[in-house]
Amino acid sequence: MDVLINNLGIIIYASLLYTPPLLFAAMGSCFSEVSGVVNIGIEGMMTIGAFTGATVGYYTANPWFGFLCGGLAGALFGVLHAIACVNLGADQTISGTAINFLAPGVAVMMAKAIFNSSDTVPLDPSSKIPLLFNGVFSSGSVVSNFLKNVFSTYATTYLVFICVIVVWFIFYKTRFGLRMRACGEHPRACDTLGINVIRTRFVCVCISGFLAGLGGACVTMATTNQFRPISIVGQGFIAIAAVIFGKFRPQGAMIACLLFGMCSGLRIVIGTSNAAISAQLISMIPYVVTVIVLILFVGKSHTPAANGKPYMKTK
Repeated sequence: MDVLINNLGIIIYASLLYTPPLLFAAMGSCFSEVSGVVNIGIEGMMTIGAFTGATVGYYTANPWFGFLCGGLAGALFGVLHAIACVNLGADQTISGTAINFLAPGVAVMMAKAIFNSSDTVPLDPSSKIPLLFNGVFSSGSVVSNFLKNVFSTYATTYLVFICVIVVWFIFYKTRFGLRMRACGEHPRACDTLGINVIRTRFVCVCISGFLAGLGGACVTMATTNQFRPISIVGQGFIAIAAVIFGKFRPQGAMIACLLFGMCSGLRIVIGTSNAAISAQLISMIPYVVTVIVLILFVGKSHTPAANGKPYMKTK
């Protein structure tokens, strides 16, 4: 029983450690997709956010400023994606693919220029996102260890769940959210009612990039302590899969991200056990689950009617 409780605590801890980057990126994807713009460039925006957060955090020793700058770096590439897709009517899939090549290339190039390496310098503990309730629960008994695993986590874990509530409120309780959802369903009708479809979509794509950048900064400033070219390794695509699984709703995406985060927790528990399973097979768990989820649910999600369709205002 003690072993079971201990393993459960480790799974919960790992789930709460790996969920925030996915959830930040998924919330960003929700903004873009619901407004009618496909953004598969989430991966690239997370990567540039991961690099910027780690670099700014290292030089300023201010983790929150680095975290914010990571979001702004993602927003910058969101602006590029918005200009191409919203203003110029470019193919959204091609533009997102270009972002996924361009942003990691810029990150590695800047790392080479600043650190003379493709990796950034590891962050000091004071430059990382702080742990909350770290000294509240003492180690010792099984129960205290369990509570420590559950509650002693990085501040971004609590912040991202607050972010979900805020995003849900914006989507369903504000005029902007109503207009955003309408632009993803019937942009021509919105235009006839005086809603600026181009501006609404542009803002949503920029917000998408900002939140994706925050997700990337989470990886290098909380989950790990430095940027590497493989820091993101498909997490942006997992976030997009979570949005599809969650039927393009913030609350649904949150449940999906928790599922994928739990898969990472299972990977850690299985990897540290004595089970004779290849480490490569264990590391595949989150990605296999992602593929299964897409196969089972991609046809059942209600995609916004105008999603992926460029809208050009007629005179």
